[in-house]
Amino acid sequence: MGVFDVDYNKITERTQFPYEIEVIHHTWITMSEGTRLSAKIWKPKTDDKTKGAVLEYLPYRKDEFTALRDEIRHKYFAGFGYTAIRVDIRGTGDSEGIIEDEYPLQEQDDAIDIINWITSQQWSNGSVAMIGKSWGGFNGLQVAARQPEALKTIISLCSTDDRYADDVHYKGGTLMASDMLWWASTMFAYNARPAFPKYFGDKWYENWLERLEQTPPFVEEWVSHQTRDDYWKHGSINEDYSDIKIPVLTMSGWADGYTNAVFRLMENLNVPKKGIIGPWAHEFPDVAIPGPQFGYLQEVVSWLDKWMQQDSTIDHQDEFLVYLQDSVEPKTSYDYREGKWFDLLKEETTKKDLLSSMTRVISLKNNQQHGLYSGVFCPFGQEGDLPDDQTIDNALASSFMLDTFGETLNIIGQPVAKLHLKSDSKFGNIHVRITDVHPDGHKTLVTMGQLNLNHYKSHETPEDLPVNEFINVEVPLDVIGYQIPAGHTIEISIAPAYWPQIWPSREVANIVVDLEYSHLELPLVDNFEEVQLNYQLSETAQPLEKIIHREGSRTRDITKRLTTNEWVLRDYSDEGLRTLKESNITYGTENLNLYTITEGDPLTAKVQCDWKVIVKDDDIDTEVETYSTMTCDVDYYYLYNKLVAYNDGVQCFTKTWNKKIKRNYT
Repeated sequence: MGVFDVDYNKITERTQFPYEIEVIHHTWITMSEGTRLSAKIWKPKTDDKTKGAVLEYLPYRKDEFTALRDEIRHKYFAGFGYTAIRVDIRGTGDSEGIIEDEYPLQEQDDAIDIINWITSQQWSNGSVAMIGKSWGGFNGLQVAARQPEALKTIISLCSTDDRYADDVHYKGGTLMASDMLWWASTMFAYNARPAFPKYFGDKWYENWLERLEQTPPFVEEWVSHQTRDDYWKHGSINEDYSDIKIPVLTMSGWADGYTNAVFRLMENLNVPKKGIIGPWAHEFPDVAIPGPQFGYLQEVVSWLDKWMQQDSTIDHQDEFLVYLQDSVEPKTSYDYREGKWFDLLKEETTKKDLLSSMTRVISLKNNQQHGLYSGVFCPFGQEGDLPDDQTIDNALASSFMLDTFGETLNIIGQPVAKLHLKSDSKFGNIHVRITDVHPDGHKTLVTMGQLNLNHYKSHETPEDLPVNEFINVEVPLDVIGYQIPAGHTIEISIAPAYWPQIWPSREVANIVVDLEYSHLELPLVDNFEEVQLNYQLSETAQPLEKIIHREGSRTRDITKRLTTNEWVLRDYSDEGLRTLKESNITYGTENLNLYTITEGDPLTAKVQCDWKVIVKDDDIDTEVETYSTMTCDVDYYYLYNKLVAYNDGVQCFTKTWNKKIKRNYT
């Protein structure tokens, strides 16, 4: 199953709605400076003004890549009286212009122009909601902070409020080797696809060549900003939460890469709000795995009905519904996780210091191949996404067991490691993991966290570590809801390297941790009142018909090259190949990622990401191939990107980008 596919076996189809629905497959929305963006609209058939507009604003192409998921959800909103609008971001899909980066100011400005266009339509009642997962969750928060008058609420899933310290590029100040190039290469390939002539017009080919020539590989800009500077502060709404003045519904899952932000939003937003965190990966919770899924669309419609009618007498009480997962044996994919729901706002939390009885001083093992069994940073629910048994990784780190003394621990929230340590190097990273050790010896990863030690005072102004002097550092671990039963053991693992999630430091750092003066605080809920979600069974609108030419597949393999001491993680994902019967559009992608490192040598780190993308219909037959690599030496990162495009089977474009960027404490 591909990331942009929809598993029709997981949806319950609703066929009767209060409103009939009409679909406008393409309409132009003209921006204030003249660029035209392409929109698809699902509209309830009514002579009156509709109940409001639901806007989803993405670069992922409405006509094919998100068409399956858009249809089952936006048609649902229209069936309940809302005009649902899906807009291709400037320079993507059928929209004019060039996309120059992730979340630029231009993207926000365009969103405000779109909202103004919506309110000028005869069917508009003046109320708009922005909705989205991941990119659409990000820009919903960002546009809300701009405070356009017509925007009444946002629904933000799997997003972040902090673009620097808690995102796909950098995390805890460490450069994300696992995702920095991979995500940039993804957008490099996605952005290279052409518009469709039937919507864009006869100049589609000239526009495509312009798009291929001018759209940059985003990774060059991202690696150029290695600290929390103004580049990352832009679009990070945690710079000033008070900028958001409207109600917020936010969701994520424990298997997602963006769950921490839900806790921060629920703590810091001073608006009506509701948070929901299930066991899910980076997917909409009506189809996400692990289950249980829930009635996401019913929840959203209920939220819209509450906040889009401009009723000043609304009765609202904040809720923060979280799913406490039962302990499970380690697997790289789960269909379902047993557990219980409760409202965290109604429960008391306590803290337990796991290191309170420790008096040891430990010298950390320094294995560059440590971390290969971590799973992916941001799982989408594909096979092989989740962490494997931690036995090997724990052996490669400095690990120690802690007895729970017959106590069941309900961990809910963000553990924090406060470490007293010293290093023999001016540069270094630190990684901390908590593992659930089952009575049979299997080890399940509970949560983990990482920190660039040169950032221990500030992400804005990193500095040399004091050599061979003890310092105190704080390492936030990812939020989690997980029950460790009585009779299980906890294992703590600490290491200076975690490949491929952390790009290795420029030199091997020998680090000593004094556990007597260190702490690892677990947030716990001792007793809680179980609740049930309002909509336990999901439902969607009728899906589009599709023809599957090639099913998606996934492999992740770890190899040790015995003659060279190289470790290779090979991650191959075939998104499949399918045709949408309504439009006769055929599309598919393949992606190969290689993460290579040699034992004992952090400067051998190499990431390679290759893509193949096919898009065709009655008018066009196109294919794009991209090749991206990232390497380093002691002082620099080296980036290579190549793009090759084919029209009707004939090569029509090729270009290569090379960039050398100085390392800045990463």
